[in-house]
Amino acid sequence: MSRIGKKPIPMPAGVKYTVDGNTVLVEGPKGKVTAMLPGGITLVQKDGNLIAERQTDKQAAFHGLARALVFNAVTGVTTGWTKELDVVGIGYRVELKGKNMVVFTLGYSHPIEFPLPSGIEVTIDPKQTHVTISGIDRQKVGQIAADMRALRKPDPYKNKGVRYTGEKLKKKVGKTGAK
Repeated sequence: MSRIGKKPIPMPAGVKYTVDGNTVLVEGPKGKVTAMLPGGITLVQKDGNLIAERQTDKQAAFHGLARALVFNAVTGVTTGWTKELDVVGIGYRVELKGKNMVVFTLGYSHPIEFPLPSGIEVTIDPKQTHVTISGIDRQKVGQIAADMRALRKPDPYKNKGVRYTGEKLKKKVGKTGAK
């Protein structure tokens, strides 16, 4: 049995789920999220918890995945997901333009406008160097954070760029003059 697949998913008050074929719709206080359910995996509610069960051992590879997807949806509609980015470098900054546009100044000859999809909220600190991305869909929040980081990946020589908060970088030494 899958260790993760065996764990029960706690269902907080106010969270409802409906299974329609191979999709699960989870509704909660923050909104609605759909998660894919692989074939052969069923959800059973016992004692206020949700348990993912597989029919045969052929679905063993998807057992933990199915449980994790439903757990992420339940957590998203109750507390939400956040990712934090730091913009490091002289003159590097980020600002919010309207409600769905983020503008990055990252040392290029032009500012970079980054449109936000629906369901994603961004807050920027007053120093314009810290970005917090939040939403109810874990995959979407992580993808937006990865796309923002890809605009200017951290440079290993100068440690400048966009990085996740708490990300450890190995600083490389540069060239030394030959004599």
